[in-house]
Amino acid sequence: MKSFSDIVEDIKNIISPEFEGRKIFDKDVADILGISRMNFATLKKRNRIPFNELLDFCAKRSISINWLLYGQSPESLIEATNRYYKIKYFSDVNASAGGGAESDVESAGELELPEEFVIYLGGERELKNIEALKVSGDSMEPTFSYNDTIFINRAKTDIQRGGIFVLRTEGGLFIKRVQPRVDGKVDIISDNDIYPVQTVERDMVSVLGRVVAKFGEVD
Repeated sequence: MKSFSDIVEDIKNIISPEFEGRKIFDKDVADILGISRMNFATLKKRNRIPFNELLDFCAKRSISINWLLYGQSPESLIEATNRYYKIKYFSDVNASAGGGAESDVESAGELELPEEFVIYLGGERELKNIEALKVSGDSMEPTFSYNDTIFINRAKTDIQRGGIFVLRTEGGLFIKRVQPRVDGKVDIISDNDIYPVQTVERDMVSVLGRVVAKFGEVD
């Protein structure tokens, strides 16, 4: 995968006709991607790629995300395009890392994934179980940040070994670490240590699925 700095230079070339010959700066790319200039500078310094914003950028301009991320030519993607992979994407549904969020099953769209990421998710056989949605709130930082896209496996609902899950409660949808207790209750844990651990009865939560990936690694 290309570095974020290289991707920024490609974007400058793509948008250059829109600037009528004027020199294009990083701040211009940040504005087009909808990222604050301060956050953009941090992402570039740390080589953290803002996948959500790049997906939107490519979709609006009919650009192959594989080309932008990997430098693959459109010609090399013809065969792969015939075997592209799509999953359900709840772009308007936020699973909260804080105050809860509601699910709207009618808002499901589709998200196209490159083959490399499909392999990371467990391969084509697992795609029927994979759904994507967005994060809101800060209680799972630094593992997840606001507006991250996460991927859950709906077939993985066994919490006995712990892990990060999307849970449905009376308050909405939550992304939390779950740890079973010997007394039958479960601890609901936030990665941001300013939030206290909550202990609830097992039947108070419904497990939608295990978080298996975001656009990056899951601890």
